[in-house]
Amino acid sequence: MNDALSKRFRTLLPPLITIVLFLLIWEVGCLVLGIDEFVLPRPTATLAAYQKWQSAIWPNAWQTLFTTLVGFGLAILLGVGLGMLIGYSALLYSALYPLLIGFNSVPKAALVPVFVIWFGIGTMPAILIAFLIAFFPIAVNVATGVATVEPEMRDVLRSLGASGFDLFRKVGFPRAMPYFFASLKVAITLSFVGSVIAELGASNRGIGNMMVIASSRFEVPLVFAGLMVVAVMGIVLYAIFALLERRMVAWAYRGGT
Repeated sequence: MNDALSKRFRTLLPPLITIVLFLLIWEVGCLVLGIDEFVLPRPTATLAAYQKWQSAIWPNAWQTLFTTLVGFGLAILLGVGLGMLIGYSALLYSALYPLLIGFNSVPKAALVPVFVIWFGIGTMPAILIAFLIAFFPIAVNVATGVATVEPEMRDVLRSLGASGFDLFRKVGFPRAMPYFFASLKVAITLSFVGSVIAELGASNRGIGNMMVIASSRFEVPLVFAGLMVVAVMGIVLYAIFALLERRMVAWAYRGGT
């Protein structure tokens, strides 16, 4: 038990030290250089703004979290399904992959006005942007995991009478799991980016909308307080998926148990 706690402490200590040093350099740098809060508020000013406005921040934060998780959930469902299909079928891979790359190359911010025209200002544009920005890494990583099964392993299993579904269930799907969890850690942070981008101009709620209002009032510390809350939510969800990854696919990592 003590060894486990000691190992966890050693794991958490480096990022905690890094965060503290980053905030300290930020604070001292602003003081030494005389940077005005209107340009770059110090961490202490950001914390003060959070304490002052937390009753207004958290309702908007929960809205951003809701839109992010809904868009992220849709990205998982469709991304995993399409990733398995194009990873399993070479024909679908060659047919659909250029289309996926083309869609992913479109700046998601440019789609926000289009979604406003289609769905109006509100939650739906933020959900769709969060979905679109998270969909591609999930689909591509799952497809890569399924497609990279060694041909020799396929041949051996087929010689033993395994069907195509058996190959997918016993080899392809497990092979895709490390890629899948790796994509989740990337996609959840991108989903937050998509939600906030959409809320900046296509929503009347959420952290993005709050930041626009705060900027119009020149309350820059409040803007940074909103960014701080989004960053914390992203770190927490990233850590959750990292923990699930270590629990469920530890076999895929050197030293995993």
